[in-house]
Amino acid sequence: MTALLRLIGTGGVIAYRALFNWTTPAMFVGTLLVGPLFQLFFFAYLGRQLGVADDRFYIVGNAVLAASVACVFGGTMAVSNERRFGTLGHVLLSPRSRTAIFLGRALPYALNGLLIAVSTLTVSSLLLGLRIPVTALPGLLLMLAAAALACGFFGLTLGAIGLRFRDVWLVSNVAVALLLLLTGVNVPAAGLPAGLRAVGGVLPITHAAEGARRLVAGDGFGAAAPALAAELAIGLGYAILAAALLKLFETESRRQATLETV
Repeated sequence: MTALLRLIGTGGVIAYRALFNWTTPAMFVGTLLVGPLFQLFFFAYLGRQLGVADDRFYIVGNAVLAASVACVFGGTMAVSNERRFGTLGHVLLSPRSRTAIFLGRALPYALNGLLIAVSTLTVSSLLLGLRIPVTALPGLLLMLAAAALACGFFGLTLGAIGLRFRDVWLVSNVAVALLLLLTGVNVPAAGLPAGLRAVGGVLPITHAAEGARRLVAGDGFGAAAPALAAELAIGLGYAILAAALLKLFETESRRQATLETV
């Protein structure tokens, strides 16, 4: 068990350092910390003008959404960059569990996403005057962590698909657009057609955004607990799906000798 935990933890950190594409602090801050704030302010002021929802709706929703970019693209890169840089064959030749290796890759990106979400929520609340009950902070942190973890495993699933598709970035960009539109972070779910609401219900961050809004509104952790449980269940589902796809595509790639095709 200790060896497995070391493989997941240490292996994930080493791979994060080796494959993470944000090469300078300025790029990290500008892209992952400042970028989500401008998106949040855009939707908050647009919502004011159109009278769709109040600032709390957009601040909390976009804070949860802020975790998705780093987690989804990070999870995707955790697999696809091995193929891009020609090291995938070395990973697959390892005698250790490839499922544990790749699932561990999502954890550093989830922590990264959590940092971005907390930063976005803190700065936007100070600038736009949102008051968050102190008693809601522990539950809110759990909600953001669940959203980040679910997005990490969602990205890992997209990365697994990248073992079979040439343009995995097309898939991940479309996925991020779906998170923006269908999860209720900027467009109230009640205004979406039933089919799109159903799609949003199985995407990460949908339930986390709902639960976070309940906590910020002062409803208490009990009211938000079902949303937290749903978000964790979705994250677990994507983890299982990612593991299954990685195993399937590894087996097929070995059989067809297509490990390094691009």
